[in-house]
Amino acid sequence: MGVNPAEGVRRRRATLKEVAAEVGVSPATVSNAYNRPDQLSEESREKVMEAARRLGYAGPDPTARGLRRGRAGAIGVLYADRLSYAFADPAAVLFFEGVSRAAEEAGLGLLLVPGSISGRHDPEAVRAAAVDGFVVYCMAEGDQMIGAVRDRRLPAVLVDDPPEVFAEDMSRVGVDDEGGARAAAEHLVGLGHRRIGIVSYELAPQPVGGLAGPDRQAEVAFRSTRLRLEGYRSAVEGMGVAWESVPVYECPENDPEEGANAARVLLGIDPRPTALVAISDQLAFGAIEAAREMGLSVPGDLSIVGFDDVPEAARSNPPLTTVHQDHVEKGLLAGRLLVARLGGEEPETPKMLRTRLVVRDSTAAPRG
Repeated sequence: MGVNPAEGVRRRRATLKEVAAEVGVSPATVSNAYNRPDQLSEESREKVMEAARRLGYAGPDPTARGLRRGRAGAIGVLYADRLSYAFADPAAVLFFEGVSRAAEEAGLGLLLVPGSISGRHDPEAVRAAAVDGFVVYCMAEGDQMIGAVRDRRLPAVLVDDPPEVFAEDMSRVGVDDEGGARAAAEHLVGLGHRRIGIVSYELAPQPVGGLAGPDRQAEVAFRSTRLRLEGYRSAVEGMGVAWESVPVYECPENDPEEGANAARVLLGIDPRPTALVAISDQLAFGAIEAAREMGLSVPGDLSIVGFDDVPEAARSNPPLTTVHQDHVEKGLLAGRLLVARLGGEEPETPKMLRTRLVVRDSTAAPRG
């Protein structure tokens, strides 16, 4: 039984040269049919496309085409945590939404590059990423992933990153972490609270967990975390409260379950704190749940403040007092700065976005 040659071609990916031979034109003509259709008559282009459909040719390989042009057609977002974190943390989701808007505006794709694979940071993920530039989001000081970005010599925008890696060939976007944290703590001390506990997420890439004394606090490797702790410290010391008397609990993960664990420990201290300041809304949500389980009312027995003002903060029970930062705007600004760099524009000076305290029903004056 005979075999149709065209059927044999369909069993594998047909090539551009095979389409050209089928139509009786040069390979350049087939390439123009896809990449520069204005160079062909409508009749000639239709002949090429019909032959391509018949042979099973899907068009030029986008990877190879990108290599020839020197562009991948995508921007990468490098962040410190595992891939699933990109979809689990509301603040991160909002930030990625902003970056994706900027990519859409420029007709570019978006590649998420996690900093943690199987519990370890692997610079190979940066080296292998097919992107034209990077948005580097919340990486720790000295992280080898940042060094891998610089080795690629691609345009990069740093977001909430350590200032010592800032260079003339990079742009930077951040928020007023210290000012926002100071406003949160000043709100509590203004209400009369003097016994305040701090619920923090990881202080360094290898979190220890548990109560963090002065030595552990000195090891903080995330710039935004350090600034928020400095803001809290400035406010309580301004009211004559010694920072050493303020317990700080380090959570190994930024999620409500860990926030609840931290709250149980802090609320077991005698005398019990009358207020908790959480370094994120996710941790604050967990603290509210733990207080409820312990029979404490919020804010009657315990005031709680968060940081981020994710959408759930206004809908929690009670609605959460928190520090607002515009995560979408931060991502959009970072993405647009990177797109501008890809277009040949010079790096802009660092951009600092404002924060503001949003007072809701989770805070009140301490009883008695």
